[in-house]
Amino acid sequence: MTHLAPIEIGLVPYPGAQQAALLGLTDLFEIADHFAARHHAQAGPFLRVTQRLPSDDETGLTSPSVLIFAPKIATPPTAGEAALFVEWIIKHHRHGTTLASVCGGAFLLAETGLLEGRSVTTHWDHAELFRQRFPEVNLDIDKLIIDDGDLISAGGIMAWIDLGLKLVDRFLGATVMAETAHYLLVDPPGREQRYYSAFSPNLTHGDAAILKVQHWLQAGGAKDTALAALAGHAGLEERTFLRRFRKATGLTAVDYCQRLRVGKACEMLQFTTQPAEAVAWQVGYTDAGAFRKVFLRITGLTPGEYRRRFSVRRA
Repeated sequence: MTHLAPIEIGLVPYPGAQQAALLGLTDLFEIADHFAARHHAQAGPFLRVTQRLPSDDETGLTSPSVLIFAPKIATPPTAGEAALFVEWIIKHHRHGTTLASVCGGAFLLAETGLLEGRSVTTHWDHAELFRQRFPEVNLDIDKLIIDDGDLISAGGIMAWIDLGLKLVDRFLGATVMAETAHYLLVDPPGREQRYYSAFSPNLTHGDAAILKVQHWLQAGGAKDTALAALAGHAGLEERTFLRRFRKATGLTAVDYCQRLRVGKACEMLQFTTQPAEAVAWQVGYTDAGAFRKVFLRITGLTPGEYRRRFSVRRA
């Protein structure tokens, strides 16, 4: 591996940025650099980690290979907070810098307009706010990390680990990435955010008829999902109900009910030892095979895999 100069990775310590992510990424890249030196004649460094802010450009620094925007503690950055960085981000992107975000850091990047029509992820709890502020961006919160070449986004607040390993893989190769992950006792990139996200239905849409049905479904575990029953409970004609339900919740009635059922199934798999077939029956599925297919589609795991990963009763 011919290496003329270290690859600069710039961490952006904007106001409120999570210090644990900034420091953790610094350590992760240092560990990766150590393993890279084992495989190459050059001692390194192979990666150079810096902290970069717009004011640093006055010193004549060149654009880094990557700029990483860490999570912000509590709420994501507002439009006002992002305004100080917009032109600076755009300038470095024009000079070839890859932009990377973790959790709420995606809000900073979205304010630039560079994400329009692109696929990104952020923390699942920020999804509704993100879609309200940036409807032109393709948000996919099922993914924990999306690598779109010059744009990499990671979802959860601790997904800086996955992002860091993804960049190690890109710059130093799969072997160094795997050794770094093994040393840190973490899984290599490939997890999905939907393994961890809970279904949080939208209850603030203002449609009283649909809200009434949502409360009814929640109370009954979404076991009665017949269209006639749903529309009747809302006091609406069936076609009108379907249209208004999707507009209010962002989901079809069928998908909404499936997510409620799967959410209940997840709780049972975590906190009981009942077999998956019994869980399927109790949440409203008479066909265990159909339940497994729906569960896998929504969570990304089979019921057995979910239990092995998250059960609180395991030894």
